[in-house]
Amino acid sequence: MRTLLVTGGAGFIGGCFVRLVIQDTDWRIVNLDKLTYAGNLDSLVSVLEHPRHVFVQGDIGDSRLVGELLQEHRVDAVVNFAAESHVDRSIDGPAEFVQTNVVGTFGLLEAARKFWSDLPPSRQTDFRFLHVSTDEVYGSLGPTGLFTETTPYSPNSPYSASKAASDHLARAYHHTYGLPTLITNCSNNYGPYQFPEKLIPLMILNALAGKPLPVYGDGQNVRDWLFVEDHCRAISAVLNAGQPGQTYNIGGSCERTNLQIVHLICQAVDRLCPGLPHGACERLITFVKDRPGHDRRYAIDSSKIQRELGWKPAQSFETGLELTVRWYLENREWIERVQSGGYRGERLGLTAGV
Repeated sequence: MRTLLVTGGAGFIGGCFVRLVIQDTDWRIVNLDKLTYAGNLDSLVSVLEHPRHVFVQGDIGDSRLVGELLQEHRVDAVVNFAAESHVDRSIDGPAEFVQTNVVGTFGLLEAARKFWSDLPPSRQTDFRFLHVSTDEVYGSLGPTGLFTETTPYSPNSPYSASKAASDHLARAYHHTYGLPTLITNCSNNYGPYQFPEKLIPLMILNALAGKPLPVYGDGQNVRDWLFVEDHCRAISAVLNAGQPGQTYNIGGSCERTNLQIVHLICQAVDRLCPGLPHGACERLITFVKDRPGHDRRYAIDSSKIQRELGWKPAQSFETGLELTVRWYLENREWIERVQSGGYRGERLGLTAGV
């Protein structure tokens, strides 16, 4: 039975990965999460009491704690989802992003290196450290072209700069120490359980409530969208068959402008919830001042992972969005606890992260 230390496993993507691993494999999960505002145990209700799931509240930068968990559970692989990830928050307060994404990842790598170096040779060969990152490290694309694994890094926000730094550390620990690291860079994720500061859940919930749908600038910023379960299955493929020292780009091949996304959400909400008192949701679209350093376009070339590991996304954007909108309509209690802060005992002010 394989044992994974999953960091950030109460977050949106990490939580999805944990649920899928428990459901689809016989692996054990040691789930380490600091439970900041975006960490939500409500999203893990289906697995919290599972005999192959152990939850630990803690910080990836706490090398002593991480070292104890690695030793106690004889971990076979580390999958690092733990990160501050909201661009708007990084603009308002970059220090926390540097602390978690750079210093925290460094602490995690150090603990993993010390544990790995003491393993017998056979277990050293099988050990993996998979670092989950973002396409934003590559900067902004023009109207054509795709990010590949060899695209030079050119981050433009404090968030993407902090993730770029953590990628470089993970790569350096392989080349310097031999630690068998893997890096994945993914496009924009969406799906159930996403914290409603992000574009798609924010627009769904505002549309249902008759609130303005804020769109930055002219709404023509382009992103490549990836359904979260497709992303997590790609991570499993990299963990199982990826080559240490390699990077794998994971994308959905679903480029859409922000304005297109908002129109599609409006159409889905109108169709699934006819007769809302405020009428057609598109009337709620409001253009607001663009955010600083807003990258114009991201798009991922995921041919390497498809060619080498046999992964490809199962969901089109249309099918994934339909699943996502239906989930938010059917899980009002989860939403209410997030919006009220009830899941962590406080009220939160949510920002419009588009």
